[in-house]
Amino acid sequence: MPGAVLLEFGTDWCGYCQAFEQRLRGLLEEYPQVQLLQIEDGPGRPLGRSFRVKLWPNLVFLRDGRLVKQLARPEDMAEMREGLEAISGV
Repeated sequence: MPGAVLLEFGTDWCGYCQAFEQRLRGLLEEYPQVQLLQIEDGPGRPLGRSFRVKLWPNLVFLRDGRLVKQLARPEDMAEMREGLEAISGV
């Protein structure tokens, strides 16, 4: 996909994912050019395996289809901001 894309791997029943959701939504308001794609992950899901996803939530920052950064179960808002800035060109 062209442009700035953030893949968020997780599940609806994951407590970490649920707690993380509000923080991510708030941060994404500052980066309207970033397209968020939420991907339900789990055993046998090939897309998550292709990115070596083992912990949720897992963020994959892509710019024009190329991997720029990946974070597993991020807690540091600064790390997430760095990823968003790197893909959005800010």
